[in-house]
Amino acid sequence: MPAYIVSVVQFTNMTAQLKEYAQKSAALAKRQGGRYIVRSKAVEIIEGTGMEGRSVVILEFPTMEQLKAFVKGEEYQQTVRPLRAGTGIYDIGIFESPPPAMQ
Repeated sequence: MPAYIVSVVQFTNMTAQLKEYAQKSAALAKRQGGRYIVRSKAVEIIEGTGMEGRSVVILEFPTMEQLKAFVKGEEYQQTVRPLRAGTGIYDIGIFESPPPAMQ
C-alpha cells in the first residue's frame, strides 16, 4: 500500500547546500522507490493563509517500509538531511494511503 511524506516548508535561507540537499534527497528517494507527486509552491491559494510563502513536497513510496528506509536510513539522516540545516521551517509528516473504499 502506498505511503507518503508530506513536507510544508517556509524557506528562510536559500543556500548552495540547500540545492545540494534537493538533488541528493531526490536521487536517494528515487533509489528507494519514491516519486514526487508535488514539489512547489501553490499555484493559487483558494482558502486560508497557512500556505502563503510556503512550498509543499509530497513524496510517494510503494510501501511504508520503503518510505522509512529512505527517511530514517543512515544515508539520509547523516549525509543528506544536514545539508538543509538552517534553511527554513520544516513541518513533515508520514501518511498512509487511504483505504481502497475511499479511493
